[in-house]
Formats: sequence, structure tokens, C-alpha cells
Amino acid sequence: PALPAFLPPEAADTIERIDRGGSFRHRQDGSEFRNREHRLPPRPAGYYHEYTVETPGSPDRGARRIITGGVPPREYFYTDDHYRSFQRFTRQGGA
Repeated sequence: PALPAFLPPEAADTIERIDRGGSFRHRQDGSEFRNREHRLPPRPAGYYHEYTVETPGSPDRGARRIITGGVPPREYFYTDDHYRSFQRFTRQGGA
């Protein structure tokens, strides 16, 4: 299924890994995202999880993430500025 145009090409790999349940390149991937800044809708603890979207040329994880909501994921959000802003997206046949 086609992904939104605002997602970078590397997001497709991240989403495929989420769909498969792993394996992930970074130990933090799949960990709870606590929404401390309250920029996503309020949900119970453990609802949100974060995953790295690789940034070509970056020496570390970079700032790009996909945040999923629910298990299995029902909501998807993308940030390219390390949680300062989010864009919600849907998946065909999914959230």
C-alpha cells in the first residue's frame, strides 16, 4: 500500500519491520513512547511505541521517528524533528 508523500523513503522499511514485529536496528525501537510533551492525544501508559526512521548519513539515530498507538498498531504518527511536531497518517487496511 502507498504511504503518504510526507514520509521519507526510509519509513517504508521501518513500517515493514513494525508489521513483522522486528528485527530492529536500534535497541530503543519498540520501546514505550511516554508522550511527555502531550503533543499526541492522551492515552494510557504503554499505548504508544517509538521506532527509528533511518536518516542517511547520520552518525546516530537521527531525529526521525514513527510512533504507533495500540497493540497491534491502530494509530501512526511521524516526526522528523525529534518529537516537536507530528503528522498523523493512516495505513490502507489498517489505522
